[in-house]
Amino acid sequence: MKRTIIKIDESLCNGCEACVQGCHEGALQMIDGKARIISELFCDGLGACIGDCPVGAITLEEREAEPYDEIATIKQMIPNGEKTIIAHLKHLKEHGEVDYLKQGVGYLQANGIMIDFAQVHNHSGSGCASKPAAIPVQHSRNVGGGCQGSREMSFSPATAFGFKMAASANTDAPSQLRQWPVQLHLLNSEAVFFKGADVALAADCVAFAYAGFHERFLTGKTLAIACPKLDSNQEVYVEKLKNMIVYSSINTLTVVIMEVPCCGGLLRLAQKAVAEAGRKIPLKLIVVGVKGEILKEEWV
Repeated sequence: MKRTIIKIDESLCNGCEACVQGCHEGALQMIDGKARIISELFCDGLGACIGDCPVGAITLEEREAEPYDEIATIKQMIPNGEKTIIAHLKHLKEHGEVDYLKQGVGYLQANGIMIDFAQVHNHSGSGCASKPAAIPVQHSRNVGGGCQGSREMSFSPATAFGFKMAASANTDAPSQLRQWPVQLHLLNSEAVFFKGADVALAADCVAFAYAGFHERFLTGKTLAIACPKLDSNQEVYVEKLKNMIVYSSINTLTVVIMEVPCCGGLLRLAQKAVAEAGRKIPLKLIVVGVKGEILKEEWV
């Protein structure tokens, strides 16, 4: 993909290492006495290192480069400690990179990594690092406008909105839902919970027809739901599914539909996205009958 990324003029680089020390993302290293970009995945293209270079050896250019990967960046940054992570998140916030900021914070929270999020906001609060705080969401078309019900959340299976759901007299089985939202129009295809995930794309009616929906179809999977008959602007669905495959590198895609003819449109959308993505991933079809039985399960 074409994007903005740094360019280093090695003829000007004097090997001072200032840019390497200032690159919290870990995209730069000193090699043979020169600063060099070692991973396009870690370079966010915001150019913080430009100000660190005393000889003007670093500039920005637009060229073909691997897409920046916020999750990979956060993962390799964690061993460097809280200060490095905070500096990185502040860097994203100052440059208005809201989607990347949400991905980074979401990964930290989903994995129980506690840092002082107040410092990211430059607040002078208690500084307590024992409870992760949510970064305020600046809504965009990818997160459903201003609706609070569209706010992205990632959580462990059997946990929803901070409340542990266990089997009881009122719940026969715990929830296996791993994230919110679930409607495909509201989902950000590059959200943290899609990275390397096994994805279940289910028609809206399936959960009502199949009694064991959570245990059978959601365990270990990230969910997206859609109706191929009633939903509008379905070309957006193709684009989102394609981005899940290309940029979020999802592992597998399972399409779960009803036996009624209109539901077949969901499989066609998924097949079109796989074809346009140019990256072949395992694609499974499961068909559920109107009486709740599984009629077909096959890789397509």
